[in-house]
Amino acid sequence: MGEPKAEKVAIVAEVREKFQSSEAVVLTEYRGLNVTDLAVLRNAMRDAGGEYKVYKNSLVRFAAKELDLEIEELLVGPTAIAFTGTRPDGKDGDPVSVAKALANFSKDNENLVIKGGMLDGKLLTTDEIVALSKIAPREELLAKLAGGMAAPMQQMAGLLKAVPQKFAYALSALIETGGEAPDDSSSEEEAEVEVSEEVAEVEVSEEVAEVEVSEEEAEVEVSEEEAEQTNEQSSENENEDKQDAGEPSDEEEK
Repeated sequence: MGEPKAEKVAIVAEVREKFQSSEAVVLTEYRGLNVTDLAVLRNAMRDAGGEYKVYKNSLVRFAAKELDLEIEELLVGPTAIAFTGTRPDGKDGDPVSVAKALANFSKDNENLVIKGGMLDGKLLTTDEIVALSKIAPREELLAKLAGGMAAPMQQMAGLLKAVPQKFAYALSALIETGGEAPDDSSSEEEAEVEVSEEVAEVEVSEEVAEVEVSEEEAEVEVSEEEAEQTNEQSSENENEDKQDAGEPSDEEEK
């Protein structure tokens, strides 16, 4: 005689709620496993923070249809489903631990077949679930992360510890020198000498420029005198030529 309708409705509701609340879901076929094998598997799943339950395919199909889950092809043969849940210590189970428990059990029990599953609503193949089982568990990853963060923190602690030490060394050096600040008089004198040298260079440059200008003016004056002498010489030569030719010179014409 079949299950009462109310009981079936309750089972469908239970499966639907587990599909919605579980981070990971793995569908398996348990054909050939006896009661003892199933008990061992359930204990392993419980330690991993998971739950392993057997359901009728028809009822799972109703729950999946209500949630628009495309797992029809996985509902073939006797089906048992593993859900992520809570471990005995109260901590939440993680998908890696659940997948690892199933994969380890299937190595010694070929009758357990991993058909597929879901992770955060995404469908997973058998190979993807096996690959998931090979990842380090969440707690191990967190421990490695904490260890990686501890090293920089230790380095920072060392730096903070070194700051007061360096300050103490600097204070001791200041006390030994009598608390006097470094003598900057030599630096000021050097700066004054450099300024004086720059001023002297500017003055010399100005004198050289004045001398060059004077030489240019002198050259211009000499050029003008030579031009006047040349003109006078030319005039004299013309007058001489006119006298030789019996013509009056320019002065006689005037």
